[in-house]
Amino acid sequence: MSKGKVVVGLSGGVDSSVAAYLLKEQGYEVVGMYMQNWHDTTGTLEGDCPWNDDLMIAEMVAKKLDIPFIFIDLSDTYTDRVVSYMFAEYERGRTPNPDVLCNSEIKFEAFLKAALEQGADYLATGHYCRKDTIEVDGMPTYRLLAGSDPNKDQSYFLCQLSQEQLSKALFPIGHLLKPEVRRIAAEQDLPTAEKKDSQGLCFVGKIDLPIFLQQKLAAKQGNIVEIDPAFYDKLPPRTTLQELARPYFYHPNNGKKVGTHNGAHFFTIGQRKGMNVGGKALPLFVIAIDVETNTLYVGQGHQHPGLNRKGLFIKEAEIHAIRPDLAMRAGEERRYKVRIRYRQPLQDATLHRTDEGLYIIFDTPQRGITAGQFAAWYDNEELVGSGVIFE
Repeated sequence: MSKGKVVVGLSGGVDSSVAAYLLKEQGYEVVGMYMQNWHDTTGTLEGDCPWNDDLMIAEMVAKKLDIPFIFIDLSDTYTDRVVSYMFAEYERGRTPNPDVLCNSEIKFEAFLKAALEQGADYLATGHYCRKDTIEVDGMPTYRLLAGSDPNKDQSYFLCQLSQEQLSKALFPIGHLLKPEVRRIAAEQDLPTAEKKDSQGLCFVGKIDLPIFLQQKLAAKQGNIVEIDPAFYDKLPPRTTLQELARPYFYHPNNGKKVGTHNGAHFFTIGQRKGMNVGGKALPLFVIAIDVETNTLYVGQGHQHPGLNRKGLFIKEAEIHAIRPDLAMRAGEERRYKVRIRYRQPLQDATLHRTDEGLYIIFDTPQRGITAGQFAAWYDNEELVGSGVIFE
């Protein structure tokens, strides 16, 4: 007897292929669905946007597993909800995370809707994360857990999912290690067994960011200004939540011009490459971006004071509780583990909820806190909330 109908998002990769195989073995009625979200190759590196190859491989996987296969084009939705947002954020001097948005707005929104229209009970993906169900006040509540493979845990990318989305989600490989997934694929002679993992922007591939962004954002020469560490010695100590979470702001007079660039919005905090400034004792890193004056502020070395700070702030409207029953109230403080980028080891921090929003103060200063990125907080292995870093 079938456990229900599940649509698997077949991407042409090994993870989703094994996910489909495992679900069929478990007794589900499985349908493979491939979504195309991008057509334009502007700014993509040659050979790194092979959606047509992925489609062909996904079809081969479905044939091998003897499951129905459906193709769906969501490129207009992807452009509206992900790419347009991405351009707007870069134009403001912020650095978005389109992969997080892709999961909440495309895979588990538009794609999930398409799956439900096919009569599916669930949507499954090849993400390395897990889900379980507990009861809270007599109602089922879904927990999003880190993947069992610490090197592949992808829970961070799903940090904006809702309870409703999680109720329909299945993550069949979340309990496996990557080598185990490869082994299963090889044993079942799946066409993806030896296929390399995809990299780069979700559904676009590896990109040359400045060229990609120049589709909408014009190149414009500006100055690169280096800030000496001695600058911070003149500043008063930071003690309040607001001060600890605030980035440093600079004026060209605070440093010295060391070069030029072709657009401040093409860079991100912590970036090392692409400035073409030599002759320094230590590598230069971007420490601040001013799109109003088109100025790039940089500092030497990983330990530069402008590259590291103790806290960040998330506006009230940008706080997302995966577990609404665990949402913090104004005036409340809690200890959580936090990460501000994918693959970053979890960091100890105190979360302070105020009427204005959420302040996250880390036990140790964090490198490259970046506006527009997502902070996600964990209680042990459970991801309980997230939010867009305002500053």
